[in-house]
Amino acid sequence: MKLAVLREGRDAEKRVAATPETVKKLIALGFTVSVEKGAGDAASMPDSLYTDAGASIGKDLKATLKDADVIFSVQGLEGKDAAHAKKGAAQLSVLNPFTEGERLQSYADAGLMAFAMEFVPRITRAQSMDVLSSQSNLAGYKAVLDATAEYGRALPMMMTAAGTIAPARVMVMGAGVAGLQAIATAKRLGAIVSATDVRAAAKEQVESLGGKFVMVEDEETAAAETSGGYAREMSDDYKAKQAALIAETLAKQDIAITTALIPGRPAPKLITEEMIKSMKPGSVIVDLAVEAGGNCALSEPGKVVEAYGVKIVGHKNVPSRLAADASALFARNLVHFITPMVKEGALAFDFEDQIIKESLITKDGAIVNERLKPQPAGEK
Repeated sequence: MKLAVLREGRDAEKRVAATPETVKKLIALGFTVSVEKGAGDAASMPDSLYTDAGASIGKDLKATLKDADVIFSVQGLEGKDAAHAKKGAAQLSVLNPFTEGERLQSYADAGLMAFAMEFVPRITRAQSMDVLSSQSNLAGYKAVLDATAEYGRALPMMMTAAGTIAPARVMVMGAGVAGLQAIATAKRLGAIVSATDVRAAAKEQVESLGGKFVMVEDEETAAAETSGGYAREMSDDYKAKQAALIAETLAKQDIAITTALIPGRPAPKLITEEMIKSMKPGSVIVDLAVEAGGNCALSEPGKVVEAYGVKIVGHKNVPSRLAADASALFARNLVHFITPMVKEGALAFDFEDQIIKESLITKDGAIVNERLKPQPAGEK
């Protein structure tokens, strides 16, 4: 069995889908591993570390893909390159399936068996395969550091002979994996932290980390979470009530970090231009959802903009800003996914298994995932 590890080519992508550590594990499973030249350079993992671990180095994409049964990549093959892969090869990567239909069709046309790692179900036995959680955890941490770098004051309270410096106030919007890590990080740095989420179940988690929970509680919040653990889109009436509460709270904050994402939909707008105007001069907003349309009205992908005296940070691909650690976690997620699929030195996919069934996107020349098939009129 041959496994190919590709060099990423997308904007702002510094991660790699295998590390020297995971290469050793893959070889132990029975794979011969080919790593595309320079694949780990941006994550501080030169080719020499991969060869020391037992991998060979492919001189280019075509050479790396040649005869590969499994393909590891962070963001997947580009559609134009899918034809270079072996028919029937299994590709494991993040695919953004709701927005990249043309690329998925290229995979189907090339006969690839493509798995979208972000579709791995959030069930107990798949926790070690959950790339969304592993990467979001790092994004939440880095968001606080990015905010601190732009903020012109200290975060903790400081008592000095010259007087006392008040602690910064940080508000985290969205208490998923990224939000909870942001809360924990801001608290460790000494800030006063509050957080909001549409899911009432998040209250206990926020408070356990020392944050204050800010939320409009009514009948609608009882059904605000999907079976997969994601937030549902709320009604316009609820959004209006929540926005009023957030506007009142936000005006008192020094830093806001927004993390709200809804799978398959544009990111909800949580901070309006009027809210930005109400914030104190020198305040900072970090929009982790900027690449999905943004939670903040004036955020721009890949830029730090200033409006009304407020800095709005919109870095792309935040996990990639911690490339070495993000790669290590992502690579382990992929190893945990592929390990049960190897039986007696050969690949054996159980297409009735829930994890395989829900993450499989293309097979036998077609897009097969139920979440991507057209739904009857009237359904959402």
